[in-house]
Amino acid sequence: MHGMPFQGRVAMVAGASKGIGAATAEAFAAAGAAVVLGARDLGALNQVADRIRGHGGKAIAVRTDVSDEDSMREFTEAALTEFGRLDAAFNNATDGPRPAPLADINPAEFDKGIATNIRGTFLGMKYQIPAMLQSGGGAIVNMASLAGSAGVANLAAYVAGKAGIIGLTKVAALDYADQGIRVNVVAPGTILTHHLERAGENAQRAAAAAAPMGRIGTVTDVAAAVLWLCSEQAGYITGIVVPIDGGQSAGIKPPQMYKQGEPMQAGSRRD
Repeated sequence: MHGMPFQGRVAMVAGASKGIGAATAEAFAAAGAAVVLGARDLGALNQVADRIRGHGGKAIAVRTDVSDEDSMREFTEAALTEFGRLDAAFNNATDGPRPAPLADINPAEFDKGIATNIRGTFLGMKYQIPAMLQSGGGAIVNMASLAGSAGVANLAAYVAGKAGIIGLTKVAALDYADQGIRVNVVAPGTILTHHLERAGENAQRAAAAAAPMGRIGTVTDVAAAVLWLCSEQAGYITGIVVPIDGGQSAGIKPPQMYKQGEPMQAGSRRD
């Protein structure tokens, strides 16, 4: 997308203080949108808003807890009060307990993961949809994960939360398909965020090897997909899950073994 496809439009991003959320907020602003940023960490949020304004964009920061109903209503109201409309929303907040086998997970931690992922996404849409209907429609993108369409060991709350987001999104897409609102999901595989940066080089190498493309995704890879889904170019697309995973969801690509200078797939026979 070139030029300013979101000129005169207003976008809100939940979970915008760092990583994918911050990158997507900056991408919306660079494409001409006024952006409303939400997260719990107002200090970090203000830094993102300052960066956007420093590049000539429009942004406001709103301290937001996605699992709290009043907080989410105020988040959307801030967009309408400040900029008068809402055209696009990216519900990107995420949470989950530390990895552990299912029976070892603390129920309160499980509840927190579900509250942030499922309830947070529901509350985001509950207030975003009426705001968008006021000006004739809009587009919402929700954040799931490759771990929402396939299971991942030791991540019961996270996988259940992301699978729930996919289900919620499909229902919202159907409920408002004939009212000018489109709702889709992005499902990233392994993306280089602060978590993976902290995990170190070995973890990064293993993650890259798990993707058929042999590299880790970037926050820009995700931001570009979110902007496309919110743009007119995706005008006939609603209720879909877009994997951003370097081919991981397509299936298994065995590591290649080399003999006498020619590639040989693992498991193939040589007579």
